[in-house]
Amino acid sequence: MSLQNRVDPFGNIHAVAARGMFTGNRGVIHDPATRTLLKKRWTTKAWIICARAYKDRPPRDVMGYNGRKGGASWTELFFLDEVTALAAGHRPCFTCRRHVAKAYAAAFGDAFGMTKPTVQMMDVRLHAERLASGGRRRTSSSSSSQKSALPVGAMITDGSNAYALAKSGALPWSFEGYGAPIKLSALDREKLQVLTPAATVEVLKQGYAPVWHPSAGDASERA
Repeated sequence: MSLQNRVDPFGNIHAVAARGMFTGNRGVIHDPATRTLLKKRWTTKAWIICARAYKDRPPRDVMGYNGRKGGASWTELFFLDEVTALAAGHRPCFTCRRHVAKAYAAAFGDAFGMTKPTVQMMDVRLHAERLASGGRRRTSSSSSSQKSALPVGAMITDGSNAYALAKSGALPWSFEGYGAPIKLSALDREKLQVLTPAATVEVLKQGYAPVWHPSAGDASERA
């Protein structure tokens, strides 16, 4: 039976078979005795995106007793890809993905006029914007000019389904991967809302290139 630790672009956590390309966490939010989630969905504002493996560290006992003193350690969450994790409000980890995290921070600084934004600065802003921590969805204007202003790698929703924006169109999202691209004109423009936090949208506009799931096709066509 699958554990409840797979994250969708809305930031909600599900129990499905597909794990995806990345892991990450929001602190300790599970009971290791039952391997089930607690009522709280985060214990820290630092929501991060991690590599599935890092150096020679041994595999973790997922949602088990991984703490140094035999208790619970951070709860392993899984994402289809980095595009999904960013939409859910996470950011790259400075430990296992340091080079990528520095690129994200640099783009964040460029977007908001900061020389060296700290992780605390980024986390506070993201926490106020991510849906799963109480942020509000932002309406995506029905004008074609403003729609085109959204960067490649941002995610939107029509109220029920999520789509990742690529040069080829809007890619329907699922836990297993992306579907064939759909033209934005085929979606109900009045219902479209932006899932990706506003700060990360600005980071993407600065040229930050997230990792896509292979089902999205040639990544070079989406950069």
